[in-house]
Amino acid sequence: MNPALAAPLREALLSADFTYDGVAEVLGARAHDALARNETTPGLRRTTGGSTLETLVRLFLLQTPVPAALAEAALPGLVDRLAVAGLLEQSVSEVAARLDCRPYGTDDDEPLWVVSDLTPGLDGGPQRVGGDHVLGFSPASTSLAQLTLREPVGSALDLGTGCGVQALHLARHSERVVATDVNARALALARFNAVLNDVADVVEVRDGSFFEPVRGERFDLIATNPPFVISPATGERLVYRDSGLPGDRVVEDIVRAAPTHLNPGGWCQVLANWVISVDRPWDERLAEWLSPEHDALVVQREVLDPAAYVELWLKDAGQHGAPDYLHRYDTWLSWFDEQGIEAIGFGWINLHASDRSAAPAGRRLELLEWPYDVEQPIAPAIRDWGLAEPGAITLDSFLVTREDVLQESAGQVGAEDPSTIVLRQQRGLRRARQVDTVEAALVGACDGDLSVGQIFGALASILERDVADLETSYLPVVRDLVAQGFLLSAP
Repeated sequence: MNPALAAPLREALLSADFTYDGVAEVLGARAHDALARNETTPGLRRTTGGSTLETLVRLFLLQTPVPAALAEAALPGLVDRLAVAGLLEQSVSEVAARLDCRPYGTDDDEPLWVVSDLTPGLDGGPQRVGGDHVLGFSPASTSLAQLTLREPVGSALDLGTGCGVQALHLARHSERVVATDVNARALALARFNAVLNDVADVVEVRDGSFFEPVRGERFDLIATNPPFVISPATGERLVYRDSGLPGDRVVEDIVRAAPTHLNPGGWCQVLANWVISVDRPWDERLAEWLSPEHDALVVQREVLDPAAYVELWLKDAGQHGAPDYLHRYDTWLSWFDEQGIEAIGFGWINLHASDRSAAPAGRRLELLEWPYDVEQPIAPAIRDWGLAEPGAITLDSFLVTREDVLQESAGQVGAEDPSTIVLRQQRGLRRARQVDTVEAALVGACDGDLSVGQIFGALASILERDVADLETSYLPVVRDLVAQGFLLSAP
């Protein structure tokens, strides 16, 4: 791809309103949803008017040839040049896309486009892709974008950038972004996308494996969606998903190495798969990867059994129905059995080089299984987890109950007291916690006017309990409530 073509292409895309909102409007909800399912027929029915926007939608998103005259009208003076560069191909009468150019919606309403390889499997077509296939937007890239903190930082690293999706996000709030990959085609597209989105002065694209291209460098923020598919590392390798390392070694290696590349206060955020062994809890195993000098929040969002996992990724590679499908399936599943792999976990690993992490007593470590709905983007909740300091809470602390926390009570009709009381967050991770009457009363009293010690004194008087006993029993509970975000330090 010739980066010199990116600026005039951007002008043409803007002129046609080839933006996320513009495309959504011209397609309508039904065709837009169908395209998300890789079906183009509703979209083709909606884009027959010949406008520049409809032409670009048919060309790039619906992957159907368009008349040469309409292509030239939508991309004035660019068709021949983009064909030479490999983004288009043309015949005497028609023009077709050889690469995908897709608009993306952002929180700040700034237009964003990503060029990548064409979407495989449209309308039930061939799903198989080449080993150096460059993936565009995907559920995984969207998940990482929602996870990544968006506070302004000086430097950021997109490890395994692919076509540059995360680097483009990072460029909006980072003074400098380094994006690395080993796929030459991905690097070329990432450079083109940086120019296309007018952030080439911020994003530096480097060739190399994992942290090799940034040896000796440190960053304020590292975001990575590594090639985490867990396999025997044999057979054909798809670079965008297969690391070439067996099992979950790629994730382990990144998690172990990342702390040496973080500035004080920095974060590393990883979207990952990991092995769940037959004879060992997942959290115990992952805890061994984590630096003893860094805070860590690990959230297991989903668990797949080995058979479902193998089926998922064989279909992703277009192998379903292939002559050797059953052999590949059996080989992969046999390897899982040999390794004692009971299931595969999917989730987030967040490492934080906080000021308190250097002191062993101050380090925070939480490995949480949370498959329930969360608020997206989840990044603000991760940030708030990092800001909380439960270890600093004393009897002299003043706390407030987070405004979105609701209390739910359940019990027999007519009973004097509820049998269960649950505190439930409405935002962020949306945690829920069953509490007793003392905890519920304590949380209800936290409005910033009384210290924790004063609240214990009042509760001891009301409940006719020894105040020292309450303090000993419930101060650790208060710290847990702060750690989990139910209580906040009063402003």
